[in-house]
Amino acid sequence: MSPQAAILADGRRLHLQHGPIDLVIEAFGEVGAVQDAYRTAARRFDGLLEELCAELPLLRAKQRSDSAEAEGIVARRMQAAVSPHAAAHFITPMAAVAGSVADEILAAMLAAAPLRRAYVNNGGDIALHLAEGEVFAIGLVDRPDQPSLFARSEIRAADGVGGIATSGWRGRSFSLGIADAVTVLAPSAAMADAAATIIANAVDLPGHTAVTRLPAVSLQPDSDLGERLVTRGVGVLTPGEIALALQGGEIRARDLIDAGLIAAAALHLAGATRLVPTSYALIQPEAA
Repeated sequence: MSPQAAILADGRRLHLQHGPIDLVIEAFGEVGAVQDAYRTAARRFDGLLEELCAELPLLRAKQRSDSAEAEGIVARRMQAAVSPHAAAHFITPMAAVAGSVADEILAAMLAAAPLRRAYVNNGGDIALHLAEGEVFAIGLVDRPDQPSLFARSEIRAADGVGGIATSGWRGRSFSLGIADAVTVLAPSAAMADAAATIIANAVDLPGHTAVTRLPAVSLQPDSDLGERLVTRGVGVLTPGEIALALQGGEIRARDLIDAGLIAAAALHLAGATRLVPTSYALIQPEAA
């Protein structure tokens, strides 16, 4: 099937879809600028999936310091996003694919037209542009199939946040950890995507009998995780066990904040939330 592009029923948002890539885009600015941005987004989207598929063996392989450099711009963005994590953790460029695609489409839009505000939402991983004085409010949900808010954020242009991503065992991708959801704010969507994966993997209770795990390849034969065990179910945990698992993710998130790789993170497991802010509360808990 060829790439599909259409304005949604609200008359404001652009929908781009091709295979597994499903984007919802909204831009704010002068009418002509928004139209130019949408046309450019659709043009750049055409062929993007083929670009990625041409380099899949490299993108599904563990990222190493001596990994070959990818040829495509999106593939290189994926590699750049996961490289800071590769020395200490198993990670492949695919951990940043959704965020990297969103970043690429947003970059094309901004190169084509001046916009006050714009976002590209790729299945919940969001590339964000805010001009001076603009604000973007988001709600954080713990599971996509039964969404309920556990935290919220109001992002301002001065915050330096250009990407939002969520990872967890309930999401559309596999996770090595047990977090219901880990949402990360970072300078780019690709960086947020990679970091959310790493933090979600760290929210864990290795060997716990309440956690069901299966080899990734038994669920998806071409998974980049291979024989690694991915979480498929989490049973009842005690408050102490929940706190211990969240602590592992919080430590990892604070390390990434200190390294300048992310701005903030929110971790959610079994009804408990742990917020990891910078010097001020970029993420706030949802009121009970």
